[in-house]
Amino acid sequence: MAKEIKNENAEAVAEAVSKTELFFTENKKVLLTVLAVILVAGAAFFCWHKFINQPKVEEAQAQMALAEANFRNAADSTGYALALRGDGNVLGFEQIIDEYGSKAGTSVYFYAGICEYNLKNYSQAISYLKSYKGKEDILAARALACIGDCQVNMDDLKGAISSFEKAASKADNMFAADYLLKAGIAAEAAGDKAKALSFYKKVKEQYPMSELPSAREIDKYISRIEAE
Repeated sequence: MAKEIKNENAEAVAEAVSKTELFFTENKKVLLTVLAVILVAGAAFFCWHKFINQPKVEEAQAQMALAEANFRNAADSTGYALALRGDGNVLGFEQIIDEYGSKAGTSVYFYAGICEYNLKNYSQAISYLKSYKGKEDILAARALACIGDCQVNMDDLKGAISSFEKAASKADNMFAADYLLKAGIAAEAAGDKAKALSFYKKVKEQYPMSELPSAREIDKYISRIEAE
C-alpha cells in the first residue's frame, strides 16, 4: 500500500512538472514580455527616485529650514509675511508649497496656515490648515484649534465650537483644557450657555492639575453662568 501511494505521489509530481513546463513553453513570449516590462518599470522608478524625486525632496527641505528660521524669528505681521512669502532670496512657505508641494513635508501647510492666521487672512489659513496631514497629535490639535480661532474671527461660532472640541479630543494633554475653554467661550457667544457650562465643567473635572491659566481660572467662568 505504501509503495502504491509513493508511486501515485511520484506520478502526480511528474504530471504537475509536465504541466508547468508546457505552460511556460506555450506562454514563453508573453512571460518574457511581462518580465521585461517589470524590469524596465523598476529601473525607471529607481532612476526617477534617485535622480529626480530625492534631489527635489532635499532641495525642498533645505528651503523649509530657512523658512522655519524666519517663522521662529517672526514677532509681528512683517515677520509672518516674510516667513510666508519669502524675500526674493529665501523662499516662503507659500512658494515652497507651489514649487514642491508635500515634498517639503506636511508641516509646510501647518506653518503657512499659522502665518495666514497671524496676517488675518482667515479663509486662506483654514485652507492651509486643513491640508495639514501630519501624524503628530499635538500639532494636529493645534491646527484644529487655529481653524477654530479663524472661524471665531469669521463669526462662524458653530464651526469654531466643533473645531475646538476636535482639538481637545485629538490631543488629550494640558492643551486640551485651553481648547475646551475656547469651545465654552464660543458657545457663550453663540448664546448656548448650557453648552458653555458643560465645557467649563469638563475643564474643571478633567484637568484640575493643568497649569494653564484657562484651567486655574475656570471657576470664574462657571460662577458667571451659574449666577445668572
